Amino acid sequence: MSTASTLGWFGIFRLGLVQAMLGAVVVLTTSTLNRVMVVELALPALLPGLLVALHYAVQTTRPRMGYGSDRGQRRTPWIVGGMAVLAIGGLGAALAVAWMGSHRFAGMALAVLAFSLVGLGVSAAGTSLLVLLAKRVAEQRRAAAATTVWVMMIIGFAVTAGVAGRFLDPYTPQRLVTVSAAVSLIALVVAMLALRGLEVRLQAASAAPAPAARPDFRAALREVWRDDDARRFTVFVFVSMLAYSTQDLILEPFAGALFGFTPGESTQLAGVQHGGTLAGMLLAALAGRRVAGAALGSLRAWTIGGCLASALALFGLVLAGLWAPHWPLRANVFLLGLSNGAFSIAAIGSMMSLASAGRVGREGTRMGLWGAAQAIGFALGGLFGAAASDLARWLLGAPAPAYASVFLLEALMFVAAAALAARIAGVARTAPPAEEPQAGTLPSLTMGGTQ
Repeated sequence: MSTASTLGWFGIFRLGLVQAMLGAVVVLTTSTLNRVMVVELALPALLPGLLVALHYAVQTTRPRMGYGSDRGQRRTPWIVGGMAVLAIGGLGAALAVAWMGSHRFAGMALAVLAFSLVGLGVSAAGTSLLVLLAKRVAEQRRAAAATTVWVMMIIGFAVTAGVAGRFLDPYTPQRLVTVSAAVSLIALVVAMLALRGLEVRLQAASAAPAPAARPDFRAALREVWRDDDARRFTVFVFVSMLAYSTQDLILEPFAGALFGFTPGESTQLAGVQHGGTLAGMLLAALAGRRVAGAALGSLRAWTIGGCLASALALFGLVLAGLWAPHWPLRANVFLLGLSNGAFSIAAIGSMMSLASAGRVGREGTRMGLWGAAQAIGFALGGLFGAAASDLARWLLGAPAPAYASVFLLEALMFVAAAALAARIAGVARTAPPAEEPQAGTLPSLTMGGTQ
């Protein structure tokens, strides 16, 4: 790709803004509204759990969304359209929760529709945004670009949760709807401004692609599935995301039951894990760079290494369960977050490389397939972890070996994911050339490329 047809750092930052706005709507829907349903409305925790699982289940439409953007070869309409659907879904979810206070079953019915729209919006916008990154980011920038976009999404989570939380107190259903409407509107407007003219300039600076054959969706999906690397990467994404999310619902109960952590201390422990994840993402951004003439690793090495390090950290939690409360739990959890962050960003960089490595005109379908695998892994992971810990406790009769057995199973899943990653030939085994103008420099918002 020519420099003019690739994204510079300011262009990557603009796409990161879109991802941050996507995260802003999602965090209200999957976090704040869940709390309101359980605490203020005294509804069973199963209800928000099922609604969040529904929004993941709907994301199995990602391959179809990616196929649609492949046919038009333009991603911006799908991103903007997806953000619009997401904004409507986010507002609808708030209206549904407010309605549950007076008309419970009608509100639940509206919530099912709204959470489905959230899933559809995330599928359309998220898939096409990743494809745009994959097609328009130079190879040596991909890990750093993925880190930039995902860190901005995390910032979107944090800023929205903090600011919206201030305006939600004292809680009333009317405040909930007003705050949600404001967040949805701001997210849509900012995303549209960030995307304005970006893809048009990139396409104008690049040679027109050769027209690709346009089979129907099923034929395109079968074609992608027949590719060995695409198929193996799909299985890798599912297994790694299943392992990644299995501990989500059991780590804080584990800390409380075996280490005597208070609710506040267990929440702080989650903060330690997220801090480690952020540090791991920043480390993985170094993949493919050179410092003092030495390569700091390839996406392949960081993906495999991150999975194996995650397995090691989970094995540490196995020992924590057996040796509680005399195990350095906080340090162990930080290591788990560090490993998870490194592997996930390297895997996203690998995903971007593989999406643009296959047949031209199938990038969206490939990315959609992997996005669906990720969503299914996330949806099943939390439920699987909680159910497995309950089953193990029933079989083993004590919490310590029950939690230890689940963490051991997670560790083995990460080892399996590392083995799968090692078999994917399309991910570079060696580091790409260092980026000019100076090897080892940090990303700059003024580096070349279309901004």
